Amino acid sequence: MKHPPRLAACAAALAAAVSLAGCASAGIDEALQETHLRAAAFTGGTLALDRTPADRDRSAALSRDLLAQPLTQDAAVQLALANSPAVQALMAQGAADVAAAGQAARLPNPVLAFERLRLGSELELGRLLSFGLLDVLLLPQRAALGQRQAQQARLQLTGAVVDQVTRVRQDWVRAVAAQQSLSYAEQVQQSAEASAELALRMQRVGNFSRLQRARQQVFYADATTELAVARHAATATREALVRSLGLDDVQAAQLRLPERLAELPKTPRQAQDVAAAAGAERLDVQLARTQLELAGRAQGLNLLGSFTDVEVGGRRDTVFDNAEGTRSTRRGFELAIRLPLFDWGDAQRDAMNAQALAAAHRYDAAVRDASSQLRESYSAYRTAYDIARHYRDEIAPLRQAMADENVLRYNGMLIGVFELLAEARDQIASVRRAIDAQQQFWLADAALAATVIGRPVGVGAIASAAPTPSAAH
Repeated sequence: MKHPPRLAACAAALAAAVSLAGCASAGIDEALQETHLRAAAFTGGTLALDRTPADRDRSAALSRDLLAQPLTQDAAVQLALANSPAVQALMAQGAADVAAAGQAARLPNPVLAFERLRLGSELELGRLLSFGLLDVLLLPQRAALGQRQAQQARLQLTGAVVDQVTRVRQDWVRAVAAQQSLSYAEQVQQSAEASAELALRMQRVGNFSRLQRARQQVFYADATTELAVARHAATATREALVRSLGLDDVQAAQLRLPERLAELPKTPRQAQDVAAAAGAERLDVQLARTQLELAGRAQGLNLLGSFTDVEVGGRRDTVFDNAEGTRSTRRGFELAIRLPLFDWGDAQRDAMNAQALAAAHRYDAAVRDASSQLRESYSAYRTAYDIARHYRDEIAPLRQAMADENVLRYNGMLIGVFELLAEARDQIASVRRAIDAQQQFWLADAALAATVIGRPVGVGAIASAAPTPSAAH
């Protein structure tokens, strides 16, 4: 029996639809691998979603090895990627978004309707298999739209991982700098305590006035307050790093940090090299371009559907006449069209046009903002580098020379012990400001790396390096 031409065409379209839908599925492992490759130069580690006990055991072993020694900045990033539940949640959510994009590219399942009707001695069995005709005809566009949605999900996952890694790097810098500042705050407090005790003894024997002794006591009180603040800052920054790394209580107790920040690089990164590294492959620009393409394809896909919808189906009815003892079969097809009587889809089309226009403007804004953000981030990086190098090469050697000279003057009994202690306090305060400048540089360095890849973060204003007034001598 020959099928009607329309039924044959629908059958062919349905077969093609099933084939294309099978190709539209997106592999989660492939998506994670692509994200890893795109961010490998930035993270320096391996992205892996722990889904089995073996995966979790491997990550736990790597975490133990990293925590067995003082944690460097690069090791902190590796530890976060292997140990942090937040990073695992990011990857799992990204995998879910990619899978959802693949699901959106598939056809809705056909509907099978079954009827059983009895009239007197007649029994009628009706069967109808129907599907959306527009869904079949627009399947290639749906597949292309699903690919763009999957690409968008992968870019968003990469951006989320980059944000997390930047946070880990900056939290590590703050924690090490706070620990280093605490060490110097303790030295200042010890110096102030010795000065206050000596001033008290000299007042008792009549060699110091009450005012002179009060000045030393005030400095000791201020140093004690600053030490308490420094202790809390060291605790707070350490706990922020613990949260970024996803450590439990046992792992947090094992965490050891280096005693000081890394030295400044011999030369800063050059502006032209930074601009060349950024290029047109920044994540924010890629994401904006993908959203623009997605809006255009979605507009083309939904344009016809905003007017009407068409359902087509094949029917086969069987009629049993018990009185006559006969059986007859009827075949045919059904076509259901939604009539645009109340809603002509003009509001929906206006919304699609506006969304496409907004996506185009967002892309233009992302392209224009990219170079400006890069210049600002590089300015912060270079300023922080110059200030930190100025402290290292100029202020610190001068302070050390002054300290050495005052020791000679003290040995020659040209100055007293209080002048020597005051000079030591000034030198320690200068070292603390140098630590702050070094911290600002490494924070700016992490921010610049994030800006180059296309996830700019604010570094804040460069802290003033002006010396604070020293205590009265």
